Amino acid sequence: MRGLRKKAPETKKAKKAAKDPNKPKRPASAFLIFLKEIGKQFKEKNRGIKSAFGRAGGDKWKQLSDAEKAPYMAEAKKRMAEFKKNKDAYNRRVAAGSAEEVESDKSTSEVDEEEESGEEEEDGDDD
Repeated sequence: MRGLRKKAPETKKAKKAAKDPNKPKRPASAFLIFLKEIGKQFKEKNRGIKSAFGRAGGDKWKQLSDAEKAPYMAEAKKRMAEFKKNKDAYNRRVAAGSAEEVESDKSTSEVDEEEESGEEEEDGDDD
């Protein structure tokens, strides 16, 4: 009994479904596109000060007029349209895949092993 361990209770992370790496990721907002662009300039001017970047970027974004924000908004809109197209295609693939997949939870190697062991048992019965 010494070597036996109690099974650890399931945590929230263990219960959570695995994420699909093929699922399209949401695109950056206009503000994040703006931050990426000004980030290079900010880093050159303020070496070593990372914490002030978010605040400075937010302040600059607030000071921009709607006309100055327009290119960033247009880029974000373009990226969102592409994301929606990719997401719809992904959802169709997933729906088609789940309708076709009626396989067991066993991996193909486990199924192959069972088939091989089943053949050996059959050979033993013939003697």
